[in-house]
Amino acid sequence: MMIDTPAVLIDRERLATNIVQMAAHAAAHGIALRPHVKTHKIPEIAQIQVDAGARGITCATIGESEVFSEAGFQDIFIAYPLYLSERAVERLNALPGKVSIGVDSLEMARAVVNLREDVKALIEVDSGHHRSGISPDDEVLAEIRDVLGERYVGVFTFPGHSYGPGNGEAAAEDELHTLTSSVERLGGGLTSGGSSPSAQFTDALDEIRPGVYVFNDAQQVASGACGEEQVSMMVLSTVISRNVADRRIILDAGSKILSTDKPAWIEGHGFVLGQPNARISALSEHHATIFWPADIELPQVGEQIKVVPNHACNVINLVDEVYVQNSAEKLEIWSVAARGKNS
Repeated sequence: MMIDTPAVLIDRERLATNIVQMAAHAAAHGIALRPHVKTHKIPEIAQIQVDAGARGITCATIGESEVFSEAGFQDIFIAYPLYLSERAVERLNALPGKVSIGVDSLEMARAVVNLREDVKALIEVDSGHHRSGISPDDEVLAEIRDVLGERYVGVFTFPGHSYGPGNGEAAAEDELHTLTSSVERLGGGLTSGGSSPSAQFTDALDEIRPGVYVFNDAQQVASGACGEEQVSMMVLSTVISRNVADRRIILDAGSKILSTDKPAWIEGHGFVLGQPNARISALSEHHATIFWPADIELPQVGEQIKVVPNHACNVINLVDEVYVQNSAEKLEIWSVAARGKNS
């Protein structure tokens, strides 16, 4: 099968290995694994995760939950403090199976009463990322728990400050302290945490929800969460121009497939698989610029290059389908079924 570039290419063996390794880590420490499917948005991948031992899935939005519910997944946690509008309540009540949501305010805790009786809630606490979530010392934490009553399941957090070189272990410690101190204050409950960079250091929670580990990306490599050999998702692109004098090549993959996400601690907008020093120095909408290392032969026009993007989640949300390749070079096409389900 010929692939028109640019295109997202997944190495199925690496994908499966990543999934099995995370499942094994969780099982070895008696932790339930509830992977975040916002990374891949693909039911086939979620099924591989469940088959490997995941007890359910985590979604980012009601829309994602609707897609995965329709695909047969019946144990879903929407791990964000939702705004429970009338329409949101209607959609949540229509989801079959086991559904849990996140809350971090008294207003939304009170609104949970509008949901069907079997919908449960976890309270989000802030373990250091400083996005949403309540401080574990805030008095409102206990008030929210009281308002939720029997719907209360436990507490959750996202240790997003794990992203960055060497940050994973400290973020895992912050996460553990925040979650355990919160449930102690509340008289018990589930502790749910986990990001891909911190998951390897997590050994004492009830549940973890990593997402990017299935693919890994330039952020994960730079943060030390994985090695380049664990990257399973790449953007396949073609060299469309080259300048021998300054060793510059231009690829047909720009920001409309690689995204523009670039943390301050990462050099470039992605790198070439197998050539970590060949980094994208500039992006336009449909082109990427790479100044090729002097000690490596300059690629020819027409040569195909595999690029490791900075942030896998953003890339997946920019394509309708992905190509999946196994060791026998056989290709499959999987639909990104939950693409664009942002509400």
